[in-house]
Amino acid sequence: MRKSSTYALLFALNLLAASTQAADIWVAPNGSDRNPGTADKPLATLNMALRQARDLRRLHDASVNNGVHIWVRGGEYRLTEPWFFRPEDSGTAESPTIVEAAPGEQPVLSGGVSVKGWRKLTAAPAGLPRAAQGQVWVADAPLVGGRQLDFRQLWVNGRKAVRARTPNNDNLPRLLSWDTDKRETTIPAAALSGVKQPGQLEMVLHQMWAVNVLRVKTLTVQADKVRVTFQEPESRIQFEHPWPRPIINGKNGSSAFYLTNAIELLDQPGEWYYDAARGQVLYWPRPGENLSTAQVVAPALETVLRVEGTLDQPVSHVQFKGLTFAYTTWLRPSQQGHVPLQAGMYLLDGYSLAKPGTPDKAGLENQAWIGRPPAGVELQGAHHTRFERCQFLHMGATALDYQSGTHDDAVVGCTFRDVAVNGIQIGKFSDESVETHLPYNPKDEREICSNELLENNFLTDCGNEDWGAVGIAAGFVRQTTIRHNEISEVPYTGISVGWGWTKTANAMRDNRVTANYIHHYAQHTYDVAGVYTLSAQPGTTITENRVEDIAHAPYVHDPDHWFYLYLDEGSSNITVQDNWCPAEKFLANANGPGNVWKNNGPMVSDAIKQAAGLEPKYRELREKP
Repeated sequence: MRKSSTYALLFALNLLAASTQAADIWVAPNGSDRNPGTADKPLATLNMALRQARDLRRLHDASVNNGVHIWVRGGEYRLTEPWFFRPEDSGTAESPTIVEAAPGEQPVLSGGVSVKGWRKLTAAPAGLPRAAQGQVWVADAPLVGGRQLDFRQLWVNGRKAVRARTPNNDNLPRLLSWDTDKRETTIPAAALSGVKQPGQLEMVLHQMWAVNVLRVKTLTVQADKVRVTFQEPESRIQFEHPWPRPIINGKNGSSAFYLTNAIELLDQPGEWYYDAARGQVLYWPRPGENLSTAQVVAPALETVLRVEGTLDQPVSHVQFKGLTFAYTTWLRPSQQGHVPLQAGMYLLDGYSLAKPGTPDKAGLENQAWIGRPPAGVELQGAHHTRFERCQFLHMGATALDYQSGTHDDAVVGCTFRDVAVNGIQIGKFSDESVETHLPYNPKDEREICSNELLENNFLTDCGNEDWGAVGIAAGFVRQTTIRHNEISEVPYTGISVGWGWTKTANAMRDNRVTANYIHHYAQHTYDVAGVYTLSAQPGTTITENRVEDIAHAPYVHDPDHWFYLYLDEGSSNITVQDNWCPAEKFLANANGPGNVWKNNGPMVSDAIKQAAGLEPKYRELREKP
């Protein structure tokens, strides 16, 4: 009796242990998809690991009662398509799906490809500056799917190279004229820096709170001036849309610009040029770089991770921990130009109205329709997802995007660094078919991104190509909390909440922006703030933030038009209280009713100032990887 009782006890303990452990699936770059996915015999690909997890759930395997844990060993996972989580991959509150870096290891999910076969350029191609001759290396563009890859970014040993440009500093030239009828502009001939033909040349044009990427169509030199026209469709949009517009003879001069993507502009170390006609990449190495051994990466995928369900069949209870997402692309500016409206959202169409007025806004004098930049990681139709201690690096557009139909998600302790557009996008802005000044208020409220949490994240060097982008861009969101984040080195605003420019009731309400630290912002633009809002959003609070160290770009046309806190058009029923900044420099522009401003400025307590930003256990995120 005693022996059988012991066996029964051991059997019960084994059952208890099995029921309290999640199913573990291991994946490693040196694994094999023929392996069982154990720690000793890991799988090789992320897709196979997810398929195995999906099958365990499909078959109601007892091992998943307390969750599925996909352990990802360190190393690089070069993806040829986005890693795609579907509704079938959902977990539950009791049985979540967790994708996590193996302890002490750093897995990288990469959308890039290697650029190999570098050799010293022996014969100087036409147009290469004299200073670069004998300094430049060349490699064939990588083949992807049997075709030469096109790309707009290049990284050498994890450091972003500079697309050949002029000038190489902030002493930017200015427009001389802007002719909307002829759809042309005039610039100083000296600004061409030796460029004789338009070729692949692009103009990056500064416009108030945004910059445009305009592909040059023609250059007509007339003595010390050059007439410039641009390719379609951006030329039509650029010359027809009113906001933001180029400035001629403004308070601080006319709009500034620089030119990029021509071989004649490859004139200093760290610059590169992609000769698409020859399928060759040219690069002038920085001191200490050896291209015989360097890791050179070009981006190939726009998105490395997709989590996508529907309103009726969402993806739920999936978590990502300790992963790095890196090296993504975005080619639309090369194919159609880039004419943003605000916060990285680009214009598909826009024009002035001969007779102002729309159903929502009697005085509105223009119409606009926008597109949304893609992201390296995108989520839609999902809830109870979580990103914790992840890194988002080297992104060709936005880093992370919760698009619509999401709720109860969290992004905690993550790093966003070297991002071309927005660090984080969240919530609907406007659908492509809906005029962007209209309030968003869907009949099915499940569409609204709600009850989201962005906490203790470090965002820096975001918007480094689109100077009108922001650290955190929140559109029509509800009950969303943005707290204890640190945002620095951004070209425009730190945190932007709201969309629509409307006082009309809409989907937004009860958002909280609290205890964030925003500094060294407005690196390139103006009409800017550390925290900025649009439209009616009752119950929203902006409290206990710290905002300081605004940059002063020398080429903005109104150097005084910047602020620490800024409630813009339609902002209504928002409380702004106890925010520390070194001066009381705020703006309330065309606001609606119900806004409360209380105790903001240098008089705010030092305790609030010091508590803003990353909490102690997250401050190591500031250190570079």
